[in-house]
Amino acid sequence: MHSALEHLMKRNPAERTRDHAQSDLDHAKIEFVTTPDFTKLKLEQKDEEKFFSDAALLVGRYFDLEDPTTVNPIGLELKLEAEIGGVLMRGIIDRLDLDNDGELTVTDYKSGRSPSPRFQGDALTQVHTYAVLCQGMLGRRPKKVQLLYLTDAKAIVAESDDQTCRGIEIKTSARWTAIKKACATDNFPTNTSKLCDWCSYKDYCPAFGGDPARAEELRVSTG
Repeated sequence: MHSALEHLMKRNPAERTRDHAQSDLDHAKIEFVTTPDFTKLKLEQKDEEKFFSDAALLVGRYFDLEDPTTVNPIGLELKLEAEIGGVLMRGIIDRLDLDNDGELTVTDYKSGRSPSPRFQGDALTQVHTYAVLCQGMLGRRPKKVQLLYLTDAKAIVAESDDQTCRGIEIKTSARWTAIKKACATDNFPTNTSKLCDWCSYKDYCPAFGGDPARAEELRVSTG
């Protein structure tokens, strides 16, 4: 899905149509099916067909969110690297746009469903971090950041202001300090939640009676 939209945005604005998007998805599929990311899934034929039919639905729903002929992307899959709060950070932006007022916008595609208002702030942390990376590497901070959720065709848009970006710097620095302390003391406190049910390492987690040393078994089995 991401690759198809990347190819679509490389086209001239007038060519960014639904038909061309489907063609770009077909092209992306040919590239993707030979990669380890796909082959490791070991999907049966019916699951593979559903995988790509779902991708087609998501690409189609993108057109319900914005008119791609009006978008002016100046960066696609843009790699960024800069220090945030004294920590070297890297990130890849799906899309960096330049609007009619000469302002930058960070755009990130999401294949899932949009979060409830309660969790939107947490969801925006990623793109706000990208905005800080843009400031550090490009010398310009984007005015807006946006998440485009394709499952339910909803966008979450926010302004990138001084207070938010300063908060990103403070939190990044604090987390890095905590990581270094944990490494120095060999003490990594667990933080359990409902999300643990989705974690591949749950069986090895001490919070659930597991032995972290056995996690090597999972790494070996998955290559």
